[in-house]
Amino acid sequence: MGTQFWKEFFESFKTSSDGWVFMWLILAFLVIAVAIAVERIYYVMVRSNVNSDKFMMEIRKYVTSGNIKRAIQLCEAGKQKALPYVVLAGLKRVEESESLDFRSIQNAVDEGTLEVIPKLQRRTNYLSMIANVATLTGLMGTIYGLIIAFAAVGSADIPDDQKTRMLARGISTAMNTTIFGLAVAIPTTVVYNIIQNKTTQIIDDMDEHLVKLINLITGNR
Repeated sequence: MGTQFWKEFFESFKTSSDGWVFMWLILAFLVIAVAIAVERIYYVMVRSNVNSDKFMMEIRKYVTSGNIKRAIQLCEAGKQKALPYVVLAGLKRVEESESLDFRSIQNAVDEGTLEVIPKLQRRTNYLSMIANVATLTGLMGTIYGLIIAFAAVGSADIPDDQKTRMLARGISTAMNTTIFGLAVAIPTTVVYNIIQNKTTQIIDDMDEHLVKLINLITGNR
């Protein structure tokens, strides 16, 4: 892409440009998408993520040896993460009573899971919505630009030299809004799917390890 393209692209944000409203709307969607993506990437992939296999290996070691307090301390150290937080809920229930059945521990774990999952999924779907709206806004700008172009060509009151200029402006508006809308929508969709897949992986890991942990606890009792 040459300098002429970028010059025309940035000029399309000026209020003197026909499609400036659509360009600024798409830019607003971009800013919102970046803010949500950064927050979700940090929360899901950094703050809530843990090496589940390594963590549960340590937990199983303490539970098997009957050292529930040490297992709880390990969970307390990382309770800001999803899996340790839910495991902690189950282990605290174990510590509170000596006569626990499968259902009692399961209820405690389910309660913790119901607290964690909404936090993992919060605002992620907005990225998918923003990607769709950015694409549609770009399409609306495209249609608007084509209307301007065809109106100029079909008007008998406009001189031929101005028709050419208005036709070029209309097509430029159509192309700029289209490419900007897609430029926002495509990476937003990619980031959405990455975050969504990681969230699903964390939830699946929790389900798998929690069932194994409950079976281990009730089997040792």
